[in-house]
Amino acid sequence: MQTVPIENIYYLLCYAWNRLDEQDVVHVSTADCSNLLDLFARVLAFGTAHLLRRGPDRGYVTTSEELRLLRGRIDVSATTKRFLLASSRVHCHYDELSHNVLHNRILKTTISALVRHKGIAAENRKTLALVRRRLHEVDDIELGPAVFSRVHLNRNNAFYGFLLSVCQLIYTNVLAKEGDGDYLFQDFLRDSGQMGLLFQEFVRNFLKLELEPRARECHVKGAEVINWDVLADEATKARLPRMVTDISVRWPDRYLVIDTKFYAQTMQTHYDTEKVHSDNLYQLCTYLQQIESKGPEYLHCEGMLLYPTVTKDLDMRFETHGHWVMVKTVNLNQPWQLIHDQLLAIVETSPAGRQ
Repeated sequence: MQTVPIENIYYLLCYAWNRLDEQDVVHVSTADCSNLLDLFARVLAFGTAHLLRRGPDRGYVTTSEELRLLRGRIDVSATTKRFLLASSRVHCHYDELSHNVLHNRILKTTISALVRHKGIAAENRKTLALVRRRLHEVDDIELGPAVFSRVHLNRNNAFYGFLLSVCQLIYTNVLAKEGDGDYLFQDFLRDSGQMGLLFQEFVRNFLKLELEPRARECHVKGAEVINWDVLADEATKARLPRMVTDISVRWPDRYLVIDTKFYAQTMQTHYDTEKVHSDNLYQLCTYLQQIESKGPEYLHCEGMLLYPTVTKDLDMRFETHGHWVMVKTVNLNQPWQLIHDQLLAIVETSPAGRQ
């Protein structure tokens, strides 16, 4: 897939992370950013400045040191091994309210790495350096996948979730690969795994936030397990592969299963003829056939393969065994409002109604 405009990648991420409110607070202009790394540098700079204006989060951090006066809990083993009592000292562990909490350390470490990164524009480097200076009470930390998983946020510090998602994206696609060159997110945009998951999360949250409020009794759900409608013993059923949908949309008189896919090329070529990816189509048709066992309201459920594209649109539909099947694309290489309107139109338009 050719490069998606930076502004649209930012919108996709904000929807996928369910962080539209935070996006409005940070209010970063994408017009002045020539690459994604600069865009996210601006997000961290503006977002961290917003946190500093409110007052950065604090929490109790355990500190260990040798003291003359007892504080907190005595570490008997360390005190004994170091013969501290002879000098009227003890080794203590105590909790202290501090800004040096894990989420602040991740934020500062990522900002510090970007300040040193030669792919950052000079203006953004300067802004980040100013923000970093204000985090002087916070220590750096060695970043890694496990570090991000240790963060626990609550309702009072939820804004950090947006910034830490940006930090993790930067770590995974830039900082962790520093030794191999300046990736500047090219690998991220070409990675069908990362972009596929991003596109799926984007579509689901977009429909949840944009479709549900405008469609009466419309409900958007994420993964749903479909049970196999087969006559078999439990041991055999346990060995059958799981069927899990990406997105399901239910109206009072309509049920739609959406399977999102991401490929560099939307269609596959077979003997010089463009065709839908066969595995995708077989999977979706199987879903529709097996889902009928859930009840009579599923007898005429619809299925959709939804692909992102930046070149040409695809709009196919056909009926099989009482089910409408659609193959659609949403063009990501257009102004955001057009993407917004196109995606809503794709899902709201029933193929049976156009017959």
